Amino acid sequence: MIVILALLSAFFLFAGSIKLFGWQKFIFETRFAMFVKYGLNRRIMALVGLVELFGAVAIWDRSSWLGPLGALALLGTSLGAIVCHLVWDTWKEGVPAMVTATLSAILLWSGHGALLAALVRTRAGATPT
Repeated sequence: MIVILALLSAFFLFAGSIKLFGWQKFIFETRFAMFVKYGLNRRIMALVGLVELFGAVAIWDRSSWLGPLGALALLGTSLGAIVCHLVWDTWKEGVPAMVTATLSAILLWSGHGALLAALVRTRAGATPT
């Protein structure tokens, strides 16, 4: 499991930080052009970067609901990327997102009990821990 955590965290720290801060100019411009092609703007790109950074950090907290929530965030961004690539590009551009979606789903499944327990406690009026 630690290998999956490390791979996802490294990938999304890199990808999210570029989307949010634009520190690697060539990759930022290439990704931004893709967002524009998909009908999305810079704010959406920054939001995706924030979600990716949140997920990359949160997945390390395996003792509470935060880890599975981070995995869910990464799964959501990966699925969104897959849809965009399949609609506007070719499936080949979506392969990295397919890999990250699969790994995120494995993490989510392995910790889904903590997330579900937190949701049940919240619905019952208790504070999630």
